[in-house]
Amino acid sequence: MDLNFVVEGTCPDTAARRGRFRTTHGEVETPIFMPVGTLASVKALTPEELYALGATIILGNTYHLAIRPGVDTLTALGGMHTMYNWKRSILTDSGGFQMLSLADLRKVDERGVRFRNHVDGAMLDLTPEHAIEIQAAIGSDIMMCLDHLEASTAPRRVHEDAMARTTRWALRCLEARKRTDQALFAILQGGVDKALRTRHVEELCQHPFDGFAIGGLSVGESIEVMYDVLGHTTAGMPADKPRYLMGVGTPQDLVEGVARGVDMFDCVMPTRNARKGGIFVDGGRRKLNLKNAQFRNQRAPLDERCTCYTCRNYGAGFLRQQMLAKEFLAHRLLSIHNLHVYLTLMADIRRALRDGTFAALRASFSQG
Repeated sequence: MDLNFVVEGTCPDTAARRGRFRTTHGEVETPIFMPVGTLASVKALTPEELYALGATIILGNTYHLAIRPGVDTLTALGGMHTMYNWKRSILTDSGGFQMLSLADLRKVDERGVRFRNHVDGAMLDLTPEHAIEIQAAIGSDIMMCLDHLEASTAPRRVHEDAMARTTRWALRCLEARKRTDQALFAILQGGVDKALRTRHVEELCQHPFDGFAIGGLSVGESIEVMYDVLGHTTAGMPADKPRYLMGVGTPQDLVEGVARGVDMFDCVMPTRNARKGGIFVDGGRRKLNLKNAQFRNQRAPLDERCTCYTCRNYGAGFLRQQMLAKEFLAHRLLSIHNLHVYLTLMADIRRALRDGTFAALRASFSQG
């Protein structure tokens, strides 16, 4: 599916750019952050709350949805849009990340990856073709090719092998795609070796994928190395296709990723931190722990400059009490706050790119 991606402006001081693309479920302005809905919903939040936050695209996970509820039930329930009553766009990961996170439960060969799943121990054979079948049942607007992910600290020969297999699997995914309403992105690997990253860009980007993702970063390397490899990789990627940095990261990572030419991001960080009492303030420039005693008697909101629903209606002391009492309301309200910070930051970045002030916004994060 042609996303009709258009770059509408660039930054004269960095590789940052703003643009837009269109799926069957609407237009997405970039740069964009995608809240993570691993099990077909963004934890604790309704679609209406996500709409109010400005979310235009969310993410679902192929591995987890293949296990529970499974392809047959996904099909019977009409896919993730119908199940979650989500009327905007969805991107699905392919399950490749679980090759790393569940390394003790899997076996990889040329055919695919065989998992002993983490729920009931049953076996799941995830081939490139099956990954596409699952994502077709989910009904995502953007599918990801199955890739072979290894830790960034793995030996070079391991990354060479994984990279070559990722290319072969990507071409099998391209062949397996049948639906014309689903875009397909390939995933670039190569660890932190710049020569391997260049080779993989040259191998994969010559094929007719609808976009390209940078995988295999933020999996063990330092922040400085991640930024360096990211900038090197995006510099060689096609300018006319969306660029997606998978699983990253902090608000500053988003700013630095945009500065290096990234268009799309996802991460569990805002919602996972919310469930543990971690809150982002000052537009994402600082992170605080709501469980700290300093908030015990605070009637003021988490961030007096924040305009989210949570900060407009609740004091930090009450939210702390709810968190310590393990009340679900705290999970909901803190998730709303953190996602507001992330999605507002992306809107501010797009505005700064329109106004020519992105360099100043970036500098404010470096100084913070």
